[in-house]
Amino acid sequence: MVQELPESMFPTSRRVLLASQSPRRRQLLGMIVPSFEIVHIEADEVYPSSFPTLEVPAYLSCLKSEAYHKSLKDDELLITADTVVIHRGEILGKPCDEDDACRMLSSLAADEHIVVTGVTLATAGRRETFAETTYVRFGTLSDRQVRDYVRTFAPLDKAGAYGIQEWIGAVAIEGIRGCFYNVMGLPLHALYKHLLEFG
Repeated sequence: MVQELPESMFPTSRRVLLASQSPRRRQLLGMIVPSFEIVHIEADEVYPSSFPTLEVPAYLSCLKSEAYHKSLKDDELLITADTVVIHRGEILGKPCDEDDACRMLSSLAADEHIVVTGVTLATAGRRETFAETTYVRFGTLSDRQVRDYVRTFAPLDKAGAYGIQEWIGAVAIEGIRGCFYNVMGLPLHALYKHLLEFG
């Protein structure tokens, strides 16, 4: 059962809009914002190949925001976000198939990687972007564990080919430095602070 938040926990006169098709982001935002609407944005999520990897999520979240900005009304506040997994300097996006997912997870095993989420808040007259970084360390994983996880949970819609809230997060993650929810797709602590400051 979902616990409804009182409006006093997030006082705002604006209509909050979330531009995301991710069910995880919708669930996460619902933990800190009592009511919001989902909007769809068409944006080419492309960044220059020479762009610093740590800055890519903030760049993409801003790109999504700009694609919708002209549609924003005076009483609306738009949230856009993008999450990437970075391992040894390489951005691991969403896997294209099961073999690609297994390759990604095998590379993450017994090593540390970085999860970065860029978030952009926008009104008709103001825009602000920030990024949050979380360090995640995986323990060892056998080839069978990797294959069974991919076949059972089908993580093809997840950056880095895993969901920290699933089986693999429980059995394979040895430690986390930073925001847990950031790995799921929204850095809730930082987002809540920014939303309150944003007004």
